[in-house]
Order: sequence, then C-alpha cells, then structure tokens
Amino acid sequence: MDIELARTFIEIVSTGSFIRASERLNVAQTTVSARIRNLEQQLGRALFVRHKGGASLTPAGEQFLRHAPMFVQLWQRTLHQVAVPPGRRAVLTVGSEVSLAQPLLLDWVRWMRRSLQDIALRVHVDVPQDLINQVASGMVDIAIMYAPPHRPGLKIDLLLEEKLVLVTTNSEARLLDESDYVYMDWGPDFGLHHGMNFPSAAPDLSFDLGPLALSYVLATGGSGYFRKSSVQPHIEAGRLHLVPEMPQFSYPVYAVQSASADESVVGPALAGLHSVASADIKL
Repeated sequence: MDIELARTFIEIVSTGSFIRASERLNVAQTTVSARIRNLEQQLGRALFVRHKGGASLTPAGEQFLRHAPMFVQLWQRTLHQVAVPPGRRAVLTVGSEVSLAQPLLLDWVRWMRRSLQDIALRVHVDVPQDLINQVASGMVDIAIMYAPPHRPGLKIDLLLEEKLVLVTTNSEARLLDESDYVYMDWGPDFGLHHGMNFPSAAPDLSFDLGPLALSYVLATGGSGYFRKSSVQPHIEAGRLHLVPEMPQFSYPVYAVQSASADESVVGPALAGLHSVASADIKL
C-alpha cells in the first residue's frame, strides 16, 4: 500500500476535514479525495462519511485507525534502516521504559559505542504500552522492560532480578508509617502484593516514576519502596535506612527482542546488555 494513503487518512482524522487535510498536506483537495477513494477500493470498505461539518469515520474507518499509524511508523523505521551511515554495516534501534533509561540503557549504549563500532544506534525511551507495540511491530529491535506481556513475535530474556525494599529517612522506623509514606507504582504485580501485605494502607501521595519519587523522599523525608540497588548508596551514606523485617518484592527486568530483528546485529548487542546488567549496574 502507498504510504501516502495512510498519511492522508491520518491527516483527515486529525483535522476532521478533507479541506483542512489538503491544506496540511499542501496538496489539492481533489488529490486528497482521490487518495481516499484509492484506499477504500483497496480495503473494500468506506472509511469516511462526509457531512457539512467535515468528515467522520465509519466503523471500518475506526478499525483502520488502529493500524494506520503503525504503517507510517514502520515506513519511517524502514527509511532509517536503509539509510545506514557511512562506515557502519547496520542500524540497531534500542529502547527502554523511562525508569530504566538511566543508568542501564545509558551504560548499555556506552558499551555498544565502544564494542560495536560498526553499528549505528537509534535510542528510544517510551511508556511500556507503546514500547512493547514498537518491539512487536519491529520498529524497536531490543527494549529493556519491567514485566513485559508475552505476545507473538517477541523473545523475552530475564536480565536481572531486583528487589523492592522499604526505606525511610527516619532511622527509628520499624513499620510502614502512613503519615510520610510515598507510594511508588511499580506495576500491577507490585500493587497486588503490596495490597496483600498492607491491606489497610491508604497513602495520599503516589508517583509512577521511581527516580522522581526517590528524589522527593530524599528532599522532604519519608519512606517508600524502591529498588535496592538504587537506594544502596544512600543507605551507605546514612541518608536512608532499611526498615527491618518488612516484606521485599521482586522486580525482574527483561530484554524484549523483536523476532524479526537481524540476529547478526541483535545477538552481540544482547550479549553486551547481559554483560552490563550482570556487572551489578544500578537500575
């Protein structure tokens, strides 16, 4: 399918009008209409209903909207892959969730720049739901993720098994103190086990980004569950204290690989990632 057809479809949806889409695309309205007719003929379904206010999607159009952005993104990804910079044999796109970008992703990128000098890199950070879709579609070759769902077209390897531990700025604390407790959302598994262990807890402050939550606790005081490796330096420096006899929770980190990725490129990079992770890199 001509990728311009998908782009034109997306512009009409975005603007709500064939006229405004033509202005955005800098083409004649007749060209926009012709592209949509072509697209509808290929799909065998009407995608839009035109009316005085513009255009709205048919049920078939709603379904196609779920896939059109992926067509465009995959084409852009293909252009990146074809455009291999001089002196490089391939392009590798790697990524991670935001909370794993520093230092693990950063240290992995540094390792690849030293050890895989014939590979050009594209580095991408995104939210988990979008990131897993990008790996499954082949737009991202390898991503570092927490608890990725198993889906067709993915290979998932355990990188390391972290522990989430309860720490506090109060050296006398022996229990979870709700008055200064900061709830960090580490995902559905953590939420389930946290609720089982602390059924009456009702924290009034929560975060969904670990480094930000940790910075808040260090700056204002309080307690919260954090990755053991990330708080260890603060424990050693006396800024944080491990609350004794409190439950600890598993926090596994995985490398998710697209099954369609070039193994001659992905293999050495993945081996390097395991090496970086096993070197006790802080997450």
